[in-house]
Amino acid sequence: MSIGLLKMWFALASMGLMAVAVLSIYLSRYKFNNRYLKFFVSGLAYICMILSGIIVFFVVFSGPVQE
Repeated sequence: MSIGLLKMWFALASMGLMAVAVLSIYLSRYKFNNRYLKFFVSGLAYICMILSGIIVFFVVFSGPVQE
């Protein structure tokens, strides 16, 4: 597997983490009534968003791949 393809999969995983974060925030704000469950799910969402931001930062600033 080439480096460019590996970077593509990391970027797709990052977008997946962003989707998980959006769904988690929606669930924690509008669907859950339990205070501790809201806190846990929103914490998970923020962790996913921070992790995806770090991954995107490294993928973008690592530069183009030499073939």
